[in-house]
Amino acid sequence: VEAASFVIPKFNWTEGQIYSAWSDDIVGYSQNSFYVLTEDNEVYICIHQAKDGNGDALVSLNKPSFSEAGVRAQDPFETEDGYRWKFAYSLSSSGVRRFMTASFMPCQKSPWKKTGDSASLTVFELQQRFIEASAIPGQIIGVDLIQGGSGYNSPPSVLFIGDGQVIAEATATIAGGEVVKIEMNNESAALGRDYTRCHIEFAGGDGAGAIARPILGPITGLGYDARDDLKSSSILLNIKPNGSEEGKFIVGNDFRQISLLKNIQGYDDSSVYTEVTGLGLRTLVIENEPEGNFTRDNTLLGRTSGARAFIDDLSTDSDGQGLVRNTIKYHQNEKTGFQSFINGEQIQEVNAPGEDTIISATTVNPDFDAHTGELLYLENRARVVRDADQQEDIKIIITA
Repeated sequence: VEAASFVIPKFNWTEGQIYSAWSDDIVGYSQNSFYVLTEDNEVYICIHQAKDGNGDALVSLNKPSFSEAGVRAQDPFETEDGYRWKFAYSLSSSGVRRFMTASFMPCQKSPWKKTGDSASLTVFELQQRFIEASAIPGQIIGVDLIQGGSGYNSPPSVLFIGDGQVIAEATATIAGGEVVKIEMNNESAALGRDYTRCHIEFAGGDGAGAIARPILGPITGLGYDARDDLKSSSILLNIKPNGSEEGKFIVGNDFRQISLLKNIQGYDDSSVYTEVTGLGLRTLVIENEPEGNFTRDNTLLGRTSGARAFIDDLSTDSDGQGLVRNTIKYHQNEKTGFQSFINGEQIQEVNAPGEDTIISATTVNPDFDAHTGELLYLENRARVVRDADQQEDIKIIITA
């Protein structure tokens, strides 16, 4: 695996769509997402859903953009349609290339905490680091209206009773004698700060029975860790094998299966294999003999040992001094059995009439033992035919 990232379902901002506000009790993802990705590759969290005078949700009409709103990147802002947003992070071109799919997008935390060196961060990482450092702990992000009550002649005052060091402020709206919506006041300070516990009481308005619940932001602040804020529960692993990877990745043949193994070991070695690439196939090396009639995907038979194997690759190289070596890369499974070939025995193809005699053959073991380690993921795909100039972009997503 070359790179890995937490990922979240991708929801592009679309004009005319209703979006939900972020909440501390969100489970899973719905089509009315609480975050969006804009065409500028910027990710925004919806902290307030626009509603009409009766408390019904309105559609989003204005693309969120802190730069177009004329505010600092860390500040919440309101668009003309009544939605309020908070910038979370931007996607770099490398992040898009490595971790974006049709359905998922990357969700990362700045690596500053790991490196401790902000000078080594990219422009995008510095921006995200700034958002994280500016996160305000314990804010009241919104209010969940549970029951509207009755008999209200005027909007009651909304009182946040808790341990906040800066008191949150909100405004209630009534219709038909009941509270139909409660909106946090549109100033950053109105969200309060440092709340770890809080409840809501109503005062005035001549009515009774309204019940609401404060939506507490993360104790570290909304924006401190986008992976928590956006409820990421998936990891994307990416690898981009290029050509033959110096003979480690077969070209001229196809592959159909992708797997993920943890703690795979080197062949005849109990230590964990740590190289970036490796060959998991055994090889027969034949010196000064032609390849004969051997064909990829046919079955190889050792006439003395009775060993059988599937031919995966055929190649010829030279040491520059006139010595030619032919190599046959092969694999065995439960269909062929796992009998070993004997050096110097005659081999032939079961599927073809051809026969070749190996005079001085050497069996070369693979770089790693594919039968070790813990299998975490296995996927059968449509066959992929490989070429020497071809690069694969393999992405695996694991969801908890």
